[in-house]
Amino acid sequence: MELGITRSLPKLFLITDRTQALGRPLLDVVKTALEGGVRLVQLREKELSVKELCDLAKEMRELTDRYGAKLLINDRVDIAIVAGADGVHLGQKSIPAADARFAFKKIGMPSIIGVSTHSLEEALQAQSDGADFITFGPVCFTPSKASYGEPLGIDKLREVTKAVGIPIYALGGVKKGNIGEVLKGGAYGVAMISAIMSANDVRKAVEELTMAIADHRPLATGH
Repeated sequence: MELGITRSLPKLFLITDRTQALGRPLLDVVKTALEGGVRLVQLREKELSVKELCDLAKEMRELTDRYGAKLLINDRVDIAIVAGADGVHLGQKSIPAADARFAFKKIGMPSIIGVSTHSLEEALQAQSDGADFITFGPVCFTPSKASYGEPLGIDKLREVTKAVGIPIYALGGVKKGNIGEVLKGGAYGVAMISAIMSANDVRKAVEELTMAIADHRPLATGH
């Protein structure tokens, strides 16, 4: 784990999904989010070909660089390296965080490694494998995850945050109105898809989310 990098992670984490962008170009939506204050972006566009994703990653790297924002690529260590991204975010079917870290270190490239988790066991494994942070969810109800069953809830989030020593981003159904509850549950920050990607006024949505995070930030945290 690269502690200096981890301690500088923003509290608001934007995960892209161009299908939720209301027909707007993905780069335009992300640019507006960056203008509103987003400083951590995960490029997560699973349906693109390798070439399309690589080209988009390079464009996204150029865009995020303009705003001093960190860029992670979903799953693809190779594309993250080619695009000069800050790291990757891995799923449960991806390579282990330790292997991703080794690939970046092999070429002398600093990296941030995140891992998606959905249980205490997965969270502990990600930490053991050397992840810098995890996302945990779905914490609250969200239509996109309804087929996976009931949301995990704040109590389960609290259980995980007490057991894990790396930052945890709450994911799934997190909105401006329940950010306070999520942060009180121990989350380091919040990961957003539709709350930003589908907002009619993206910049305003980001500004309001940022204010809500600041208003409910714990005085002390174990992360």
